[in-house]
Amino acid sequence: MIYITTDKERCILLATYLVEHKTTVRATAAKFGISKSTVHKDVTRTLRHVNRGLYEEVKAVLEQNKNERHLRGGEATRRKYMMRT
Repeated sequence: MIYITTDKERCILLATYLVEHKTTVRATAAKFGISKSTVHKDVTRTLRHVNRGLYEEVKAVLEQNKNERHLRGGEATRRKYMMRT
């Protein structure tokens, strides 16, 4: 759980973590103990007005995640069925 005084501080912290670790919104939310919705809102809506440069970096990571999500889903399904045998 994170305790930050302002939404601006939180969105910068979340965005920095997401960019540095090239992680997903879901993984970032789990790391900080907050909801995916909060992370997504902070790194897309709020961050755009707080730090435009960081926002562009986050946007690139989110776009990469979006392009790779079908691969992650396929891998998860493969592991699921491998566990059954």
